Amino acid sequence: MRHDTLRLGAFFYATGHHVAGWRHPSSEADGGLVLERYVGWAQKAEAALFDLVFLEDGSGIRDGNLRSSERTARSTHFEPVTLLSALAAVTSRIGLVATTSTSFNEPYNVARRFASLDHLSGGRAGWNLVTSTTDAEAANFGADRIAQHGDRYERAEEFVDVVLGLWNTWDDGAVIIDKESGQFSKPDGFHPLNHRGTHFEVRGPLNISRTPQGQPVLVQAGASGPGKDLAARTAEIVFTANQTLDEATEFYGDLKGRMGRFGRDRDDLKVMPGLFPVVGRSEAEARAKFEALQDLIDPVVGLALLERMVGSFDLSGYDPDGPVPELPEANGAKSRQQLMFDLARREGLTLRQLYLRIAGARGHSQIIGTPAQIVDEMEERFQKHGADGFNIMPATLPGGLDDFIELVLPELRRRGLVRTEYEGRTLRGHLGTRPPAAHAPRQG
Repeated sequence: MRHDTLRLGAFFYATGHHVAGWRHPSSEADGGLVLERYVGWAQKAEAALFDLVFLEDGSGIRDGNLRSSERTARSTHFEPVTLLSALAAVTSRIGLVATTSTSFNEPYNVARRFASLDHLSGGRAGWNLVTSTTDAEAANFGADRIAQHGDRYERAEEFVDVVLGLWNTWDDGAVIIDKESGQFSKPDGFHPLNHRGTHFEVRGPLNISRTPQGQPVLVQAGASGPGKDLAARTAEIVFTANQTLDEATEFYGDLKGRMGRFGRDRDDLKVMPGLFPVVGRSEAEARAKFEALQDLIDPVVGLALLERMVGSFDLSGYDPDGPVPELPEANGAKSRQQLMFDLARREGLTLRQLYLRIAGARGHSQIIGTPAQIVDEMEERFQKHGADGFNIMPATLPGGLDDFIELVLPELRRRGLVRTEYEGRTLRGHLGTRPPAAHAPRQG
């Protein structure tokens, strides 16, 4: 039996996570490019004592091949570090996590960007490290296709080593600012990195001093073998998608079991799967809310969403009321493709039924019911070591967030599953984690 409390992230997806959420009457459909919307959402989450705000990102419109303009609303949004820098000024305790890819950036720029956010926020920054997964993104950087999966993770391994190294090129207390003596910093308080590797040559040091957290929190979402190894070595939070309790506990045990090989404690990494809740004061009310969203799905958009989830394969030639076809292994998000196939086979879903099934959560756990029903499932995963917390994915914004705060949080507090006040002022303080070593050994 566990006696700690679960962690909560507020995952803001510009117009809500349901693929048709922007069409709902209560949705703030302009939210992707209106700062005031994000300010309101973030301040609500902070008042509710969430651990962090989480923002995803991609290097372009990843759904650029869609045969409908409906998803443009979900592709038009701020660059996340820029946005979180603004939110740092209007919040004081909640963590601020942004996604940045290792595929189309350079380590020095990323290290500097997140170190700046950590200073601006007083120690609340987190970097969600991803590798890009679509050819549409590669096309914005002079390439026809993304690199092979193994090559992307090889680059990511070296990338994170360089970023960690740069964050640690300044010692604690290196900046002294002594006006009387004329000494601004200790001459031996910062060091060159002098990294020379397969993908990068970086001299260093970073041109921003050590951050309030020592280094920003590292977050990951990879669920393939290489992704889990990288997370076990470097991550402090892992966002993941698990459909069943058995899948969740297997993933949790596998990931945490790898950490010992890198000299890390299991408690220094928090597993926070995505959770898409639709809550009502009765189950019938919750079902009605969900069906109102489902009725807004354009079949073209639903099928195109599924195409992306299974690896950007064209499904328009298949019978939508027929079985999900056998497809070759994707080069993009391999684990998400496999999750789609497993879900379809386990529940005997047609193509249409599968895209309707994932229209809200995109493969993450989906719970529709009363506060007690939702908390029952959250508590079971938490107590049975399938999760250390959850990244909450509101169907619409602000309605889905308001419902969770108003209806689900009181039940979580009644059962003693979440905090009643912030314990610290930094993101790492909320999580109770220690950063990985700057140069933790790689496996192999």
